[in-house]
Amino acid sequence: MKSKWVMALRNTPDLTHKVCLITGGTSGIGLASARALAKMGAELFLVCRNPEKGQRVIDQMASETGNPKLNLLIGDLASLSEVRRIAQEFLKYEKPLHILLNNAGVYAMKRNLARDNLEEMFAVNHLSHFLLTNLFLDRMKLSSEARIVNVASGAHMLVRQINFEDLNFDNGFRSLKVYSHSKLANMLFTHELARRLADCNITVNSADPGEVGTNLGSQNGVFGKVISRLMKLFLQSPEKGAKTSVYLCTSDEVDGVTGKYFRNCREKEPKSWARNNKMAKRLWAVSEQLTSM
Repeated sequence: MKSKWVMALRNTPDLTHKVCLITGGTSGIGLASARALAKMGAELFLVCRNPEKGQRVIDQMASETGNPKLNLLIGDLASLSEVRRIAQEFLKYEKPLHILLNNAGVYAMKRNLARDNLEEMFAVNHLSHFLLTNLFLDRMKLSSEARIVNVASGAHMLVRQINFEDLNFDNGFRSLKVYSHSKLANMLFTHELARRLADCNITVNSADPGEVGTNLGSQNGVFGKVISRLMKLFLQSPEKGAKTSVYLCTSDEVDGVTGKYFRNCREKEPKSWARNNKMAKRLWAVSEQLTSM
C-alpha cells in the first residue's frame, strides 16, 4: 500500500509561478524542503547566515534541479534588526510571496542570550518567525492564495505553558525544557495566527517532522557535534523529515485547511495546551512587545 506522501504527490505539483521563502534552507530539513520545492519549479528565497555556504548550496541545487530561480537572503535570525533587514530585502524585489516556510531552529545545550538580550532558543525558534511572518502578511494577502508552514515539534508535549514570568529562563534553565518551550510557542503562534487570518486568503499550519538526524545542536562544541553525528545513525533522514513540510506547502489536499498540526502528512490532535486560546493571545501580545510590532 502506497504511503499518504506518495499518493498525495503522485502528480508532482507545478510551482513554476510560485514564490517561496524558507528560513534555515541551507541544511537539514530546510535544505531537503528547498530541494523538493526547487524540483517543482518554485522560485526560492533561502534565508541563511553564511553567504559562502549559501552560495555553494544554491549552486549545487541549481545543478541538481535545473532550476535557476534560487536566491539568498543573508541574515542572522538571532537578531531582530537583521530579521527586519531580511524582510525589507525581500520586499524590495516587489514579488508576491505564496509560500512561507518557517523552518529554522536552534538547540542550545547551555543558556545563551541572543543579540537583543533574549534567550536564544525562544528568540530564534519563535520570535524571529513571529516578526518575519508579520512583516510579510501584507504582501502575502496580495496573492490569490498563500500558505504559511511553521515547523514545530512533538517536543511541545513536554511543556504545558509559556514561562511568561521568566522568558529568558534566568532560573531553571534546562536545554530540553527550554527547546520544548520554544516549540510550544510555535504551536500557539500557529493557532493564534490562523484565528486572525480566518477570513483571508492565507492558511497557516504546523508541521512536525518527527525524529530527524540533522545538524541541530551541532554548534554546542565537540560534544554537540558528536551527539549530532550519532543521532544521524539512528533517526530518519532530513528528506523523510521534510515530507510533511513539503506536503503542507504544496498539496491540494490541504487547500483551505488552517490552524492544524500535521505529522507524517496526516492531521494530528495536538496537546490541549498547544491550542489554549488565552495563552495563545497572551503570547501574541508579549511577542508584539518584544519585537516592537
